[in-house]
Formats: sequence, C-alpha cells, structure tokens
Amino acid sequence: MKLKNTQALTSFQYGWLLKRIFPYIKKFMGRVILGFLVAIPVGLLDGVVSFSLKPYMDYVVGKQNLVLFGHEIPYIVLAYSMPIAIVLFAVIQGLLKYLNSYLTNWTSLKITNSIKTDLFAKLIFMDSSFFVENSSGIIISRYLSDSDIASRGIVEEIKVFIISVFGAVSLITVMLYSSWKLALVGVLVLSVACLPVLLIRKKIKSVSNKNAVISGEITTIFNETYSGNKVITAYNLQDRSKEMFKNAINDSFNVSISLTKRVGWMSPIMYLIASCGIAFVLAFGTKLIYEGSMTPGSFASFVTSLLLLYKPVKNLGDTLTNFQNIFVALGRVFELFDYIPTIVDKDNTVPLPPIRDGIQFENVTFGYSDDIDVLKNISLYVKKGETIAIVGNSGGGKSTLVNLIPRFYDVKSGEIKFDGININNFKLSDLRNNISFVFQDNFLFTGTIKENIMLSNENATEDELKAVLTASHLDDVINSLPDGLNTMLGERGLTLSGGQRQRVAIARAMLKNTPIVILDEATSALDNESEAVVQKALDNLMKNKTVFVIAHRLSTIKNADRIAVINDGSLVELGTHEELMSIDNGEYKHLYEMQFNNSKEAVV
Repeated sequence: MKLKNTQALTSFQYGWLLKRIFPYIKKFMGRVILGFLVAIPVGLLDGVVSFSLKPYMDYVVGKQNLVLFGHEIPYIVLAYSMPIAIVLFAVIQGLLKYLNSYLTNWTSLKITNSIKTDLFAKLIFMDSSFFVENSSGIIISRYLSDSDIASRGIVEEIKVFIISVFGAVSLITVMLYSSWKLALVGVLVLSVACLPVLLIRKKIKSVSNKNAVISGEITTIFNETYSGNKVITAYNLQDRSKEMFKNAINDSFNVSISLTKRVGWMSPIMYLIASCGIAFVLAFGTKLIYEGSMTPGSFASFVTSLLLLYKPVKNLGDTLTNFQNIFVALGRVFELFDYIPTIVDKDNTVPLPPIRDGIQFENVTFGYSDDIDVLKNISLYVKKGETIAIVGNSGGGKSTLVNLIPRFYDVKSGEIKFDGININNFKLSDLRNNISFVFQDNFLFTGTIKENIMLSNENATEDELKAVLTASHLDDVINSLPDGLNTMLGERGLTLSGGQRQRVAIARAMLKNTPIVILDEATSALDNESEAVVQKALDNLMKNKTVFVIAHRLSTIKNADRIAVINDGSLVELGTHEELMSIDNGEYKHLYEMQFNNSKEAVV
C-alpha cells in the first residue's frame, strides 16, 4: 500500500465517515453534549446588544418612559441600567465561552489521542513491505497530522456550527421583531452570499491530498538530514539538501496558492453581495421610517443585527469548508484503519512445539514485486543445532532468505517448515518468540543500556542479566561507564561505538534465549579488533542453537557446519568449507581465494 497514491475515495460519504468516528466520540459523549449545550446560549447572547438598541433609541434617546407589564419605567433608569445589563450579559457570555472552549479542547484532545493510539497499534503490526514502500515522512504525516485534523477539528467545528446557528437565530429573531419585511430581504441576501462555498469541495479534497503527500516529503527530508548528517557533511551535500527542501516548500506553496486562486474570490463576492443587501436594507428601511411603519430604534436594532449576522453566517460558510477538509482527513484515516496487512495469523493456528528435527525450505520462490523473483526454487534442509553459513554475491538474496523464516515476508511459492509443519500454521508471535536476530546495524532505543538489553526478556533475573553481560563480553564496557548499566543512550544508541552496540544487541539476543539465531552481517561493519571481541560473543550466543549466519568475510564462517552459496537467487553450492574448497572452479572457492589474496596484498 503506497500511501502517497491513496485518494481518500470516501471523502464525500459523510454519513459513513460520521458513523466510523462516532465510537470515538461516544466515549466522551457526556462532555461533548455539555459543550454543545453551553454553545447554545453563547450563540443566543449575540442578539442581546442589537435587541437593546430598540428601547435605548426609542425611550432613552427619545426621552420617553417605558411601560412594561403595566409598570412605567423612567427613561433615566433605562439610561443607566441598560449599559450595566449589556456588560453583565457580556461577562456571562465570556464565562460560557471559556467553559465551552475548555470542554471542546478536552474532548477534542481525548478523541484525537484515542484515534492516534489505535492508529499506532495498527502501524506496529504493518508488514515489512509497508515500511519499504512508504517514506518516514509520509507515514508520520498520515498517522499524526491527519488524525489531528480529523478528530480535533470535528468537535471544534460542530461547536462553531452550533454557536453560529444559534447566533444567527437570535439575530434573525431580533430582525423579525424589528421588521419582518426587512428580515426576509436580509436573510435572503446572506444566504445567497454563502452559496459559493458549495462549489469548492472537490477542489479542497484534491489540494488536501496533494498537501498531505508534500508534507510527508518535507518531513522525510528532515529525517534524512538528521540521520544522514555525516554523509551530507562528508560529501558537501548541503546545497543539494537545501535545494530539495526549497523545491518541496515551493510545491507546497504552489498547491496552496492554486486553491487560493480558485476559491479566493469567494470572500470578496460574499462581501459584495452582503454589502449590496445592506445598501438595499438601508434604503428600504429609511422609506419605512418616513412612512411611519418603523421607529428609528427598530431600524437601528435591525441594522445592528444585520451587520452582526454577517459574522455567524460567514462562520457557517467557513465551517462548511473546514468540514470538507475534515472529511478528507477522516477518509484518509479510515483508509489506514481498513488496510489489512498481508502477513497475518491464519485461522486455526497450531502451537509451535520445540524443534526436534530441523527447518526445511521446499522449492521456495520469493520476489518483492510480481515480475522479479529474488529467490528461485530454493530447497535446503537445516538440522536442529546446525550452524549454516549463507554466502554469495551482493544482492543475491541471502538476507531475503533468512527474513522469510520469521515471516517478515511470505513466500511466493513453496514452503518453509519446522519439523514438517508449514510456518504459516503457527501464530506469528509464537514463531518470532523462537527466533533471535543480530543485524549489521542493530537498532538501540532511547533509554538505558539495561532497558535495551531487557527488551527481549523483561522478566529476566539479575543473575541471568549478569551471565549474558559476561558471555557477550559487554561487562568491561559497562564497568568503564560512570553509570554502568543505567547509562542513557542517545537516539539509535549513537553514544556507543559500533562494536559496543553490537555487543548490546548480542546480549539482548542471548537474554531472549531462543532455539533459532539469525546473524545477518553481524560483524561486517567492524574493524578487526572489534570484530574479534564481537565474534567471541557471537560464539557464545550460537552454542546449542540452530544458527543462520550471513557474512561477507568468509574467514568468520569457516567453522560452520555447512555453507550454502546463493548467487542471483539460486542455491548453487552446499557443503562444508573443505568440501566446497575441493570443487574446481567452484563459486565458494573463487570467493574465498579472492578475499584471501586481497587480504595478503593488504598486509604486504
């Protein structure tokens, strides 16, 4: 699944999207409803000021006493009490706005965190191919940014929608109270002014999808700049990196400005229509006043309401636009939820018993794409407790072969069996619990050395931990550090040397204590001195295990029980070191002699 190619096809299926997100909203429904209820008086109070202008103009300015429910109220009392009442209403509305804002942010963050948690739980079970096909930036953008836009925005926009609707209702009520004839004209004009919003939803979807891709590319550039900073410095690639970032930023600008060019005319047109309507209202209202059909106070109240009405109506238009952005993001979020990994547990899995006999590859063929096979019809039997080395030309499929054992990928055809049982019949967790990996570049997490080692077995005792520290030749490193095992590692463990990181990884694999060990170029990046120490640690790790060793340095695998030579995806030779060296013009003999001669020349 290439995330940059997805189109969020469900973006216009509003009912379906709301149904999908409702379970997340339902968890916090009490506060959501309370926030929406508080939004109603916040909107309704918008009409207080405009409503108060009618009695103020007609009675206070006109110096007439007000008769209310049979009681006469002197205009001088109104002159002092009405400003105080307006301030009091403003204080009440401010407190309600604060409460509404708090409730909205609280529920929005909770909903967002719930979605992010579920998305992350989905992410960590994605296939290896998913991470190969998608850059880190695209993944971060899709899994974090989209969930923010979708979940935080939806509650906020519903709140704004409610406030705007009830604000509009209160102001329209005041307008109707002042003059129903003028009210009809005003509402009709503002309704027409907001129609353009409905014309741009498809353009918003297109731009939103493009911006998501570009945002991911920008994040990828940052990630690569961080991880590849030494390469950038060593090869003076600063100008190249700057140019790549500049191009990505320009792409983002061009996409955004294309939307502005197409929809930027909406605001001035809405304003022009509204202004024409207000001009008509002023002319018609003046006529009504001259005819005696309307008092100056009613007209002032009406015009104020009409001017104030522009904001909630415009907010409604903006909310409709924002809702389209939210629905596009929701569509992308649920695309992620609906993606089904290809590497999953089968129905009716069986328990994985201890291996009695061995591991068998039967006519295994595999390719990362449908048209190119990396491995071709490989058959190989590895006995329990045997150490088998896998060598061959670069890119020939050595690492791919061992990556099929824990089902990082599934075979295209053929089978891999433990004691005659296809590994697809075992639970993935059981299968992987029986395999330890030591890679060429082992990933260490931010945390202490102890935490990194114990990731493989959190229930290990102190005695077990001390034993693996000794067996992995890591104890001398620990003793040299002021904080020992509690030494904090930087990101990716870069505060340790390459040999030290390898020994931490070996200790982690030892503590897991699995019957199968896979060593994928575990010493190829080390100098001779570090390699010698790490090799001793590896020898301890390999004792009484079924071991697969991939190595370029053939001197490190001479003592393997057997050596498999894989070239261009095919198993071309199999045997002990002595057997393979006795084959005239053999592939292994050629590789070995070539390395041996190179090492002699280096010494000379």
